[in-house]
Amino acid sequence: MNATSSDAAAQAGPAAPGRIVLLTTSHRVAPGLLSWPAWQALRGADQVLCADGAHPQLPYLREAGVAVDETSPAAQELVDACAGGRTVVVVATGEGEPRLTDGLARLAGSGRVHMPELELLPASYDLPGARLLDLVQVMDRIRVECPWSSRQTHEGLAKYGIEEAYELVEAIEEGDRDELREELGDVLLQVVFHSRIAEEGRPEDGAEPFSIDDVAAGIVTKLIHRHPHVFGDETATTPEEVKEHWLRTKAEEKRRTSVTEGIPLGQPGLALAAKLASRARTAGLEVELPRGEGVGYELLAVAARAEAEGVDPEAALRAAARAYRDAIRAREGSPALGG
Repeated sequence: MNATSSDAAAQAGPAAPGRIVLLTTSHRVAPGLLSWPAWQALRGADQVLCADGAHPQLPYLREAGVAVDETSPAAQELVDACAGGRTVVVVATGEGEPRLTDGLARLAGSGRVHMPELELLPASYDLPGARLLDLVQVMDRIRVECPWSSRQTHEGLAKYGIEEAYELVEAIEEGDRDELREELGDVLLQVVFHSRIAEEGRPEDGAEPFSIDDVAAGIVTKLIHRHPHVFGDETATTPEEVKEHWLRTKAEEKRRTSVTEGIPLGQPGLALAAKLASRARTAGLEVELPRGEGVGYELLAVAARAEAEGVDPEAALRAAARAYRDAIRAREGSPALGG
């Protein structure tokens, strides 16, 4: 036997280190939807192991003819199982396999063990938006197990929706991206919380239950219908044309008898006045502002003028108020304030 043949025989012999494949999957993707490299590794393995007998992938692997041993070997046992060039696939649990990987790292670091080839193979990946599933699951558990959350109602949570919306606006106006991300999460929580409450329905009020999926389906349908230039045959090349499409399809959906319908009267006064002025202007209605005594009518005129000039009066007033706040703080720190 020549040297080359001897080397090949040695590699195929009992001392060959083999290969360990750590297969990770996402619980946010339907079980069984694995990548092609993952299926190849599973079908070509000499042994497939999984420490969790309730792993959601196991029924699908077995249905596909992959034999899975429910066991949790120690690092040395796994290395021994790979002897002779064997390939062992470990289907990782939801927590990963920290005990196993730490043990393998210690063995490799010792320098005394001929280690198998170690491969980390993601078998499925999170799709965009997949973490929203985690939020829904967490909210489900909180609703059941938390003494405070389990007693909340739509009415009781209403004030928090308003507060979180204002905090989101403040984060945007301050330009703080870290705060923006957090406040967006708080607003999203309100949506998921209300949807979770709505799942229970209130039969005594004749209220039909609905879920977060119904909420999402509703807004998806609305967005598609109001963007015929994206999902249909119409065209729009300017923001003005897009707004025209939006208003026309919205009018068809709502079949309102007045342009003022749907404007919440409980919103801040400047925003309310600007919204009314916007609706009237968009509809081509020339309506003279009502005249009266007092600051209310003055503010109405200012809000209407701001809207006509493309300025958000609420945002403009908040910016001026922040400048006023800074001036107050500067004055508070002035030495001239000594008593």
